[in-house]
Amino acid sequence: MSASIAASRQFSSSAVTFGHKQWDGLLLNLTASQCARLNLYSLKRNFQSREEKESVMKLSRVGVDLAKNVYQLHGVDRHGKAVWKRRLRRSRWLQALIDKVEPGCEIGMEACTGAHHWARELQARGYTVRLIAPQFVKPFVKSNKNDANDAEAICEAMSRPHMRFVTVKTVEQQDIQATHRVREELKAHRNAKANQIRGLIAEYGLVAPKGILSLRRVIPEWLEDAENGLTDNFRYLLHGLWNDLLTLEDRLKELDKKIEKLARRNEVTKRLQQLRGVGPLVATALVATVGDGKQYAKGRQMASALGLTPRQNSSDDKYRLFGISKRGDVYLRTQMIHGARAVVSQARHRDDPLSRWVTDIAKRRHPNVAAVALANKTARMAWAMLRNDTNYESSLAVGRA
Repeated sequence: MSASIAASRQFSSSAVTFGHKQWDGLLLNLTASQCARLNLYSLKRNFQSREEKESVMKLSRVGVDLAKNVYQLHGVDRHGKAVWKRRLRRSRWLQALIDKVEPGCEIGMEACTGAHHWARELQARGYTVRLIAPQFVKPFVKSNKNDANDAEAICEAMSRPHMRFVTVKTVEQQDIQATHRVREELKAHRNAKANQIRGLIAEYGLVAPKGILSLRRVIPEWLEDAENGLTDNFRYLLHGLWNDLLTLEDRLKELDKKIEKLARRNEVTKRLQQLRGVGPLVATALVATVGDGKQYAKGRQMASALGLTPRQNSSDDKYRLFGISKRGDVYLRTQMIHGARAVVSQARHRDDPLSRWVTDIAKRRHPNVAAVALANKTARMAWAMLRNDTNYESSLAVGRA
């Protein structure tokens, strides 16, 4: 009995909300179990009121920190106040967001693995999606790095008026990009295998020739020559390495044919190949990376995004320009410069305005400088063709340097 009175007095020390009436100091005759049930009812009412309050609020922006299994959501109202925070599993987060957030709300995510897939899913449901490069989100992370702080930083970064956003890729763009990524990886494996053969064969006093094609031709000669000092054990190993090299070469040829087929089927890539130094490889890479180019206001912005403009370190009245910035997609920039080098090497044999312009730069500066300058110009002309759906006009190629 004394325990129940003590519990009643402890519970009655503060006001309790029950329905629409306030009970204060009138619970001395209640038992401990009755007090516990009343306390549970009060907590339930408070929880329901909080849920009702969240259900009527209107979210302005939601930042989503993507991961493999756990997704962190951070929502703010039109005043920028955080009013909704959730940590959900992968199978539940999308439905929870749909139930909570009205269509038309801005959803921000880092442009990381899986972001384009989820962006398309959200766009199909009427949401406005903002993808942000991770390096632009990092300055907004407060204190330690965790999922909650990352989601808050994404929500804050997407509110900046001059933030640069990443365009959501289509499924076709991702297919083309995946083909290029696999091809580049196979190419790296092929080169590594060739270098391994060169290194091992050098231990037996043989010198491998330059080039993959020459190496492929000389390996059968080494295997058939019985007087070159190679042991039976190493001949067995070399034969296996040769088969690996041939397999990688065949895979590369298959993907090259696949890329050529993609370039023939797409009208945009067919028009881009009218540019000098742009073949199926560069044209499909441009479409996969840039899309329609509408995210850039002018061609100079696209060239800068691809890292084909000088890096600047200026202050006050001192203007310092260095080599190209090399920001953006390394693969696309490399392919465009390689294509430009081919044009520079053949420009001295031609008499059109673009060839004369490139040759003049190569004479005054260096062929590499001329190649980068041509790649920059090619990127700007490609932007004009993508943005305006036009063909290449050689008369406008050197209108402005």
